[in-house]
Amino acid sequence: MKIALAGYGKMGHMIEAAAKFRGHDVVATIDISAPDASVRVSSAAELADVVEKCGADGVIEFTHPTSVLENIRALVPMEIPVVVGTTGWMEKLDEVTSLVKSSKGSLFYSSNYSIGVNMFYRMVKNAAALMAQYEEYDVAVWEAHHRQKADSPSGTALDIAKLIMEANPGKTEMIFDAFHEKPQNNQLHVSSTRIGSVPGTHTVYFDSAVDTIELTHTVRNREGLAMGSVRAMEWLFAGLENGSLTRGQTYNMDNMLS
Repeated sequence: MKIALAGYGKMGHMIEAAAKFRGHDVVATIDISAPDASVRVSSAAELADVVEKCGADGVIEFTHPTSVLENIRALVPMEIPVVVGTTGWMEKLDEVTSLVKSSKGSLFYSSNYSIGVNMFYRMVKNAAALMAQYEEYDVAVWEAHHRQKADSPSGTALDIAKLIMEANPGKTEMIFDAFHEKPQNNQLHVSSTRIGSVPGTHTVYFDSAVDTIELTHTVRNREGLAMGSVRAMEWLFAGLENGSLTRGQTYNMDNMLS
């Protein structure tokens, strides 16, 4: 497969290595400023033009929350598979879903492409449903990432929080800021730390007066994210080719791992 990479920072370099390891041809590395990118662009329109000219079969997008929506709007109408790893845009998912449908595009999105994290999601969902039966246990989410991460809380932390709220009807509101008064029982605290070079740590706490249960996923490096995004592109491309997937649809890790 011929793959174009939109975003050529640390993650872009890892995705390139993972794609080549899987036997794919990286036909363009595109970035706004990276000095070693094969092409530098200043707009989403230029990005789409480069992708078209390089003959890519699909695009993997890991750029920045401030540019991801414009990139999606430019790439989806090209009717080639688009895999998006940039976070910080999920409040626009309905808009993106409508665009994909109307343009007969194909988009795969995830806040985290690690297979381990997605298994962790399932563990958290089951644990939250189990612990919700016991009112003496409260629950909270904490995450830590490197200082270069542009958004807070992480998309993964938001996904975890949503899973907890789905499983525990007593939690109806996420709180991201520090508390300046006593928390309400319906509030789910989602806190973040940005420090050093931490690739990513997510912890769910179930706490009572007598004990604490912690579920933690710790990333050792970002290679799992890179490999997961390449596998997502393979899955999306193959599914569209063999007819098991449909154009005009958005897909995510739940679809791929089901």
